[in-house]
Amino acid sequence: MAELPIPDLPPARCSGRFTISTFLGMEEGGRGPYTPTEGSSCDSVQPTQLSSSTLCTRTFGYNTVDVVPAYEHYANSKGVGDPRKGRPSLADLHSILKVTGGLAVPIASLASPGHAAEAGLEEAEGEPGRDSEPEPVRFGWVKGVMIRCMLNIWGVILYLRLPWITAQAGIALTWLIILLSVTVTTITGLSISAISTNGKVKSGGTYFLISRSLGPELGGSIGLIFAFANAVAVAMHTVGFAETVRDLLQEHNSLIVDPTNDIRIIGVITVTVLLGISLAGMEWEAKAQILFFLVILVSFINYLVGTVIPATAEKQAKGFFSYRADIFAQNFVPNWRGPEGSFFGLFSIFFPSATGILAGANISGDLKDPAVAIPKGTLMAIFWTTMSYLVLSATIGACVVRDASGSLNDSVAVGSPGCEGLACSFGWNFTACAQQQSCRYGLSNYYQSMSMVSGFGPLITAGIFGATLSSALACLVSAPKVFQCLCKDQLYPLIGFFGKGYGRNSEPIRGYMLTYVIAVGFILIAELNAIAPIISNFFLCSYALINFSCFHASITNSPGWRPSFRYYSKWAALFGAAVSVVIMFLLTWWAALIAFGIVIFLLGYVLYKKPDVNWGSSMQASSYNMALNYSVGLSEVDEHIKNYRPQCLVLTGPPNFRPALVDFVGTFTKNLSLMLCGNVLIGPWKQKMPESRLMADGHTKWLMKRKIKAFYTDVVAEDLRSGVQMLIQAAGLGKMRPNILVLGYKRNWRTASPQSLEDYVGILHDAFDFKYGVCLMRMKEGLNVSRVLQAHVNPTFEAAEHPENGTGSRAAPGTAVDPTTLASEQQASTIFQSKQGKKTIDIYWLFDDGGLTLLIPYLLGRKKRWGKCKIRVFVGGQINRMDEERKAIVSLLSKFRLGFHEVHILPDINQKPRPEHIKRFDELIAPFRLNDGFKDEATVNEMRQGCPWKISDEEVDKNRAKSLRQVRLNEILQDYSRDAALIAITPPIGRKGRCPSSLYMAWLETLSQDLRPPIILTRGNQENVLTFYCQ
Repeated sequence: MAELPIPDLPPARCSGRFTISTFLGMEEGGRGPYTPTEGSSCDSVQPTQLSSSTLCTRTFGYNTVDVVPAYEHYANSKGVGDPRKGRPSLADLHSILKVTGGLAVPIASLASPGHAAEAGLEEAEGEPGRDSEPEPVRFGWVKGVMIRCMLNIWGVILYLRLPWITAQAGIALTWLIILLSVTVTTITGLSISAISTNGKVKSGGTYFLISRSLGPELGGSIGLIFAFANAVAVAMHTVGFAETVRDLLQEHNSLIVDPTNDIRIIGVITVTVLLGISLAGMEWEAKAQILFFLVILVSFINYLVGTVIPATAEKQAKGFFSYRADIFAQNFVPNWRGPEGSFFGLFSIFFPSATGILAGANISGDLKDPAVAIPKGTLMAIFWTTMSYLVLSATIGACVVRDASGSLNDSVAVGSPGCEGLACSFGWNFTACAQQQSCRYGLSNYYQSMSMVSGFGPLITAGIFGATLSSALACLVSAPKVFQCLCKDQLYPLIGFFGKGYGRNSEPIRGYMLTYVIAVGFILIAELNAIAPIISNFFLCSYALINFSCFHASITNSPGWRPSFRYYSKWAALFGAAVSVVIMFLLTWWAALIAFGIVIFLLGYVLYKKPDVNWGSSMQASSYNMALNYSVGLSEVDEHIKNYRPQCLVLTGPPNFRPALVDFVGTFTKNLSLMLCGNVLIGPWKQKMPESRLMADGHTKWLMKRKIKAFYTDVVAEDLRSGVQMLIQAAGLGKMRPNILVLGYKRNWRTASPQSLEDYVGILHDAFDFKYGVCLMRMKEGLNVSRVLQAHVNPTFEAAEHPENGTGSRAAPGTAVDPTTLASEQQASTIFQSKQGKKTIDIYWLFDDGGLTLLIPYLLGRKKRWGKCKIRVFVGGQINRMDEERKAIVSLLSKFRLGFHEVHILPDINQKPRPEHIKRFDELIAPFRLNDGFKDEATVNEMRQGCPWKISDEEVDKNRAKSLRQVRLNEILQDYSRDAALIAITPPIGRKGRCPSSLYMAWLETLSQDLRPPIILTRGNQENVLTFYCQ
């Protein structure tokens, strides 16, 4: 650890960690006067100026910059490599301490002016006596989750529909419906428990859990759907309450208007009152929920007491006969009636009553410790409510017959003739109404059977009020809370208005109003059985994604997936997700299709918009896993010519400086092969490393903004050639390694320093040595646009450096670059971004390099912008064999299946060029000639010492024919391809050690000069990249 001297200062009190504000200098090579002594207090405060905000002077009794582990060092951490509060940076520990004015300060921290302010802020936060904002209301697992979930699960279905479902499906199938629902919700509860204990949970509930696990794409879509489902659930529970009130009014002949409109009137008034309670704040809402919970418990006890009280004649007339084995036996089997009389029809009506398990998770931002409260409260709520459902269906099915008239006149003597049905054995004849299906009472006909059975009927009515209102209130709170978090994330347009919070709990008042409007709209439907199946699909869709989130996070094996809740199974979660989807289609297939359609639409929108968020989702982990597995798997596969892909290492320098080169390679590698933009930072390693780290992200974002699918990498080197050698050797991964080196043509080779010319040609030799293909690109206007950008984008290039001087960047000392400027700069347009129309792509396949000269133009021609261009192939030949050679080339190209049909033979390729062009070539190489007078090799080598680029007279003479061929080829290009969209030609190769760099560059210059279209000089590594065999 980095140890520091401390002065003999009086100890100061420090709670938990120690703050430094100064370092005192120490004498080199000695202990110094401030060496700590044994037993010195660990509470000493030593001030310092470090890049971190808080640092420890002592660790285990030693004087050090290092700090002990602490919570605040990890809080609010985001991406890899982000600075952490309170922890010294690597530079603080690693860099040299610079003594300035008696202060020993790490050099790296001098360049971090923002850190001092950060330190001051943190110290200010901890000052005693500061006025702090009032703490928001926070709930524990019982009050915040268990009671809330139980109240939401015990909704309107419990009192109003469970007895009716028992009559339809029988006790056995009712239990199956309950257990099937509970299986889905329990698995989902386990998944929620795992996700919610895998890190700190904030507000947003279900949306927060799914979006932070699966990413914004699925999280955003399910967040909207879930918030909407909760808003509709408010209407469902409110309609259940309104039905009960309407029935009471009907019993006393006091209807307001008519049965249907009364539900609407009562429902709207009720939801308005609930909105008022919600707007009063979470504290009042929680108190109301406790009151509702007590009322429901009393109503349950009242019901159970009523089942054991002997039935009065009035209750018997309505079908209640206390516990009877034969009633239980008859109600044990199903008796389907009406349009909803099917297993899945009843399941769709019952299932919403199990959906309240997310009520606690939905207010995650209002819990003291969500990681503890959500698992414990949710699972306990599922257990107790399941017990209550099973007990209720079994007890009421053992006490009440399916059909009863309610008339006291229907009592008969036991065994009376003409009496049919189970009630005859108890002295009641309900045969007439049962046969005419006009019975008003009994389990199959009377929704208020629980009230009739109970000891005191009004208490059941109060329980119905409590269950329906508490569920409606929970959903009315959940929907805005989830929607608020979604609005704050800004994944969708036009909804940010509803994300504003008010008060100490950041209440989403605007969200409450929106939920209120949606709820009122569905209340006006006024039909409970029509509303319930609508939201069943939305909740099932949410459950499916929650379970899939848990499965996906587990299967990716991400080190970040470490839930403290261990009692879950990834396979059970996958089963829960699959069952949820199956149930969606079994319930109402058209509603399931609509739900999936909405999810896919919202998913597609987020995928298209690509929001700038990074939540460390399991999708990111999965992408890494897939990439890793495929990359490793690719290494096990032998390469085959049929699967050859041009994988390009493009020497772009900063990619934004050579956009045409980037666009050209990006066009034919997009969705096909690897493209890697390489940059050589020339200069001292220590000076260039900060720039490398700073710039890499900006260049990557620039490529993404330009929609180029490529990687960016840079190396720091003393010169360009050694840097390119590093890239050639180290770039790539496994079989995904570059096999083509792409670089721009060096236009300034005649005026550049001779060493840079030697390095440039040396790079081409190095590429061939490493068995790379080479592709040089030349454009009439040049490739480097840094002169245009330099003034307002990137000040790092020295003014003296020529724009075409290689592909490395040489920064001026002390300059800094803002990477965000790169991504936001205006994109330069190039010829490769525009449609080429009906021009031609001319290929001069002069030498057989394995077919790379043909392949790249072919791949370019497959793209839409170049698709209308006609591809012409030119090859050399003899004038007396033109037809035979043309047929041979056409036959070969047809076997390659490239679709090149226009072939031209060049018989005059070896003709002598025009004298003026020969003279121009001689003038081109004149400054680089040694003019040795054809001396012997030893003398020439001695004369060329220190200037290897010089051309001897013998080399000029030996290569005369090759030189004249380049002059002649340029004349041919001028004649045939002046108006082409692109020219691809096979360049000559200069023999290493026998062809001086200046002579080789003169060949390339002569070959490609004065041409309007871009020219691509492509040379393969002499290995086949095309084949006409199928194996």
